[in-house]
Amino acid sequence: MDAAIALPDRLTKPIGDAYLKFHLNGQTPAVFPMRSVQEAVVLPTRRLSPMPNMPPAMMGLMNRRSRVLWVVDLAQLLGISALDLNAQHYTLILIQIGAVPLALAVQQVDGMIRLANDEIQSPVGQVSAALVPYLRGCALQQQEQKSEILLVLDAEAVVQAPILRHPSTI
Repeated sequence: MDAAIALPDRLTKPIGDAYLKFHLNGQTPAVFPMRSVQEAVVLPTRRLSPMPNMPPAMMGLMNRRSRVLWVVDLAQLLGISALDLNAQHYTLILIQIGAVPLALAVQQVDGMIRLANDEIQSPVGQVSAALVPYLRGCALQQQEQKSEILLVLDAEAVVQAPILRHPSTI
């Protein structure tokens, strides 16, 4: 009796690192490495406390699990566009780099994907030069019958953005 035992696909190790996929605005998909992401939450607008005299990307403060976090409009921080501030709620990605926690407001969270290191290409020449310092690279992702370029964000670079290093912010 010649029987070969084949391992089911679900037992094989997934290829690539895990990333959280989201949209910065209606047409700009991006990802963060899952090792930087703590959680994704929906925050009612009334639970955000705006702070006066702050840069426009600084939306305000929120309390999450007895911690106070700055909420930042990630698209505006990156110079892409601002979120709709008349919304009923905000979709937030909570990241932490070292001792610095930060809530990043995005258009929507799409779920988790896996990317192999060789799928991530240099962003130079593919995106605005102002975005390059915040990116690890770009990746092409096939979706049904279309392809899209994902911005592979560097969480450490985002947390160290000049606007966030101002003494009166974080």
